[in-house]
Amino acid sequence: MKIVAINGSPRKGGNNAQLLEVVRKEVEAAGVEFEVVQPGANVKPCMACYNCLSTGSLRCVMDDDGVNEIIAKCIEADGILLASPVYHSGIAGNMKCVLDRLFLAAGCGVNHMRHKVGGALCTLRRSGGSETYHQLLATMDCMEMVIATSDYWGVAHGADPGEVMQDEEGLEVAARLGRNMAWLVKAVAAAKDDAPAYAPRPMTNFIR
Repeated sequence: MKIVAINGSPRKGGNNAQLLEVVRKEVEAAGVEFEVVQPGANVKPCMACYNCLSTGSLRCVMDDDGVNEIIAKCIEADGILLASPVYHSGIAGNMKCVLDRLFLAAGCGVNHMRHKVGGALCTLRRSGGSETYHQLLATMDCMEMVIATSDYWGVAHGADPGEVMQDEEGLEVAARLGRNMAWLVKAVAAAKDDAPAYAPRPMTNFIR
């Protein structure tokens, strides 16, 4: 079993990366594999061309910025952890580009995100954490994923790299999330044969 974490920060080794290492320790201690992927700052936004849906390719037509590799890893994973720094009370721009393309290509046709375990964390200097955390959760909520929680919202504070490691409560929240995600991927795997049958949902635009 494996959990893939998407580090949505464009920075290397920053607070987001350090918080994910706290999660890694708990997940691997529970016997579950943990991989972090970091798309960086040069990813492209979704163009809403719907080529991924019309072809059923599970790939984005833009194939030169590493997002298709992330999509493939997430399809294969048992759990997906979304982690983003807070930029002006929301998800970092590059992370939003990845999520739009990931969930359109792999979730909006035949839903390959269904019943995967999801979790969310964000790092920030001061404010906007709850808004960003709930944006990350909402992205997974509409994919029929099984959302793991902790004992508080998934927010940890720190401005300069390394300061997040001083947020004692934030670290505990991240560690508990890791333990809960590892437990849930095992529980979902054990209950796989009893999962509800898949059925496509009707899609409307309020006009037709």
